Amino acid sequence: MNMSHTDTVGVLLDQKTFKGIPSNRTGNERLSLYNKAAKQLKLKLFYMSLPHIGKKSALGFVFAKNMYRLKRQPIPNVMHNRAITLSPNLKRKLKQLSQSSTVFNRQNRYDKYRIYKLIYQNANLRQYLPISMKYSKEQLLLAMNKYSSLFIKPTNNSVGNGILKLSKHESGKWLLYWKKGNPKLLTGNKAVIIIARHVGTQTYMIQEAIPLATYNGRPYDLRVSVQRGETGRWQVTGMIGKVAASGRHVTNVAKGGKVKRTEELFKLNGLDPERMKEAIREAALSIMHDLSGKLPNLADVGLDIGIDHQGRIKFIEMNGRDQRYTFKKAKMNKTFYRTYETPLQYAKYLLNQSSS
Repeated sequence: MNMSHTDTVGVLLDQKTFKGIPSNRTGNERLSLYNKAAKQLKLKLFYMSLPHIGKKSALGFVFAKNMYRLKRQPIPNVMHNRAITLSPNLKRKLKQLSQSSTVFNRQNRYDKYRIYKLIYQNANLRQYLPISMKYSKEQLLLAMNKYSSLFIKPTNNSVGNGILKLSKHESGKWLLYWKKGNPKLLTGNKAVIIIARHVGTQTYMIQEAIPLATYNGRPYDLRVSVQRGETGRWQVTGMIGKVAASGRHVTNVAKGGKVKRTEELFKLNGLDPERMKEAIREAALSIMHDLSGKLPNLADVGLDIGIDHQGRIKFIEMNGRDQRYTFKKAKMNKTFYRTYETPLQYAKYLLNQSSS
């Protein structure tokens, strides 16, 4: 049977995820949720991977009668990109693909410092930004004179890798947090030397460490899923707290962090959960309205947002390919499903736009 082009949406996956489809080994990607949403939206999905895409058609998987079949089909008009493309060859293919199709979230890895600068251009959004600067030894020394706690982080890494934290100690020395375990107490000069060695030739940024609100003495931040849905407009699909593991200076779940519902966290901090959630929703939407005017094709992101003890909201970073399993871990199954459904609603909206 020939499927019509008007109801097919491509889902672009990493090669490894793609290869795992027949055996249902797709890592953090829950394809069953895409399939369920597609059925409800009367869409057909075509799972693809860049190496298997030609000029006009591609070899990919379709899901029908409860099984996956490998088929060659025309390239769909609308595609949801869930692949990380780092090699020049794959980048070239993706670019070629987006000349004939609408690929949303086409770029999903952004330099963190670039995102900071783009948001900073909007004076109304600066209240949400912790002071940040490009890393250099000179900047680090200036920042150490001004702030008592700093993060030094790679501008293009994910899941909390490579992040260092520097905090002033009452002795006048500095505590350097790095990997697991106890921080090292060092003189300022020694800390600067170690950090410079760690950074090497990579690009890093320096960010004022906001005193994050805590849960049982451990700092937490929030993952906020912001997506475009059936009207094409941005919406907040869900938010969840990530509490740092004991002795850790990052909250990433991949680094042992625990997930907690926001209501529980806010109540514990004496904050009104509904008012707090509304304020975070407003901040997240303002930031994404602004960024999507400057970066084309954004449609499905995860924002890391911190709050301090007074409930002031600070933007930490944007994840261009949100690993949505934090909601699954928190047993927020409805929200978890909606994070898969919403991008497909947006894909349907785009298909309707292009056919009309």
